[in-house]
Amino acid sequence: MNLNELTIKKAHKLLVNKEITAVELAEAAFDRIKKREKDIHAFLAVTEKEARGQAEKVDEKILQGLPIPFLAGIPAAVKDNILIGGVQATAASKILDGYRAPYDATIINRLKEQGAVFVGKTNLDEFAMGSSTENSAYGATKNPINTDYVPGGSSGGSAAAVAAGECVYALGSDTGGSIRQPASFCGIVGFKPTYGAVSRHGLIAMASSLDQIGPLTQSVEDAMVVFEAIRGEDHFDSTSVNFDWRGENQNFDIEEIKIGVPREYFAQGIDPVVEQTVKKAIKKLESEGARVKEITLPHTQWALATYYIIMPAEVSANLARFDGIRYGYSEIRNPKSEIRNLLDVYLKSRQNGFGDEVRRRIMLGTYILSAGYYDAYYGRAQKVRRLIQEDFSNAFKDVDIIVTPTSPTTAFKFGEKTKDPLSMYLADIYTVSANLAGVPAVSVPAGPVRSSPPLGPSGAQSAGATSNGAGLVNDLPVGLQFIGKNFDDMRVLEIAKFWELIRDEKTH
Repeated sequence: MNLNELTIKKAHKLLVNKEITAVELAEAAFDRIKKREKDIHAFLAVTEKEARGQAEKVDEKILQGLPIPFLAGIPAAVKDNILIGGVQATAASKILDGYRAPYDATIINRLKEQGAVFVGKTNLDEFAMGSSTENSAYGATKNPINTDYVPGGSSGGSAAAVAAGECVYALGSDTGGSIRQPASFCGIVGFKPTYGAVSRHGLIAMASSLDQIGPLTQSVEDAMVVFEAIRGEDHFDSTSVNFDWRGENQNFDIEEIKIGVPREYFAQGIDPVVEQTVKKAIKKLESEGARVKEITLPHTQWALATYYIIMPAEVSANLARFDGIRYGYSEIRNPKSEIRNLLDVYLKSRQNGFGDEVRRRIMLGTYILSAGYYDAYYGRAQKVRRLIQEDFSNAFKDVDIIVTPTSPTTAFKFGEKTKDPLSMYLADIYTVSANLAGVPAVSVPAGPVRSSPPLGPSGAQSAGATSNGAGLVNDLPVGLQFIGKNFDDMRVLEIAKFWELIRDEKTH
């Protein structure tokens, strides 16, 4: 059984009709994991025993003739910075090596109530800091479409697991594009909800005012199903809210939709192939009746700089708790370490427990928050953030949805950007604004995604990969991003679903 060919609703129908059992679905996921993991390394932990127990409970309900929710018995993967009680939670960092979560994240509780089956914890950039999943302390994840290329980050493990058919859907976290960018690189759907729509309780925090949990799926409809299950207010998270969901149970008419295309997203730096593909998609939407209008988001040019001031400042504060005393890695337990005092414990535990990128962002954030520079950097960045939010508010007075590329390029090769952190940061240039503004955004493939050819001995594609003259590979997918106004999540997903339908229509 190929889980790539199963959506949540298809799998649900098979289960209800007793054409397959939940245990068989779980076994199919584990078989696929065993076949693909040596090539892609999407998982940091595989939870076979727990998953089989969860699947057996679903099968019992089906045998008793009881109704089951859509997500019951469906194999899911969870990014390893989201807590599942009793299961490891490393955030891909050695400073949390051996740590097991003492409780379930709120969204995990909600999915368990649905009867979800969790097959494992997925790889990520350490503490979600990165755009390629090369920063994991436990080794990089590879793109299932072509293993010479990165899967994106930081939710690269979750994206790769879905794209490789190792699960039907996965959960990730998005601080500056960490769901949408890997979804773009791996040719799947990645959805970042409105800030506050989904509880962050049980998510290992990176930047609390930016982090948001969301699904990675094979289809937009699947993203809707998962979002429906995890959304809503949570008394453990004061930033979560209840609200009236616009767009639900309403007929969708593309001719009533006005699309905004920001000129700032098609400036210098975008790969010509990506630009051409996205503009072709926008033309297709226009031909179906949507009204397209060029708009401006004037403060977009400052979004990346603003993000890389606010984010490391919050990182510095959030990661202060990892001190080598309370949990995780401690230099005290290193028999070769020469500990003289408490300060040595702090310094050496953090030095040996954190990777280069994490230390870089902590130091940057600490500098930004220091007494002499707080107003000059952090204070000013928060003012620019407000201007970026106002840009979106003004734009949505004239348009219903904003359409952009997800990333300026397709997936890049391993090692291509690691020596230059700034070039890596630029991979998030089209995604960070949505996090700064708190608005919902989804990435869907801009064109049909071809199945990957057989892998050669080195893991590279043995056939079908051809250069396009820009150092890219034609078979690598391009992401199309839909951005909506706050709490208009369902409208964003409905429009993305419409695009998915017309994209896949046969033209011959």
